[in-house]
Amino acid sequence: MYEHSTTIRVRYAEADPMNVVYYGNYAQYFEVARVESLRALGISYKTIEEMGIMLPVVELNIKYLRPAKYDDLLTIKSSIKQLPTDHRIQFDQEVYNESGKLLTIGVVKLYFMDKDMSKRAEMPPFLREKLSPYFV
Repeated sequence: MYEHSTTIRVRYAEADPMNVVYYGNYAQYFEVARVESLRALGISYKTIEEMGIMLPVVELNIKYLRPAKYDDLLTIKSSIKQLPTDHRIQFDQEVYNESGKLLTIGVVKLYFMDKDMSKRAEMPPFLREKLSPYFV
């Protein structure tokens, strides 16, 4: 299993008048954490896209347990629990506050897509090479 953690400070514009994070912002938090988890492997989304592979989100499930608030420092843990064997990759993500309390749980499924053909594609070999050691 591959795991990575990213921290994000909640900005004023991301909270409502009660200082609670607007629920729609979690999709962006998850995206930041996914991008950084791949960057930690030495892979950037930009490089993947330059190679002609896009990663559209095809499913997003979020369970809100507790609110995050303005100025909280959040830790988003991203996990890939299974090495992809086809065109799909799933990130399991959890958001924690500074006290270590679990606030939100998310599951994000993406497809590898050939940018030019608009068809599903296999996981790029260089990504498989980077992830494989975590699934021995």
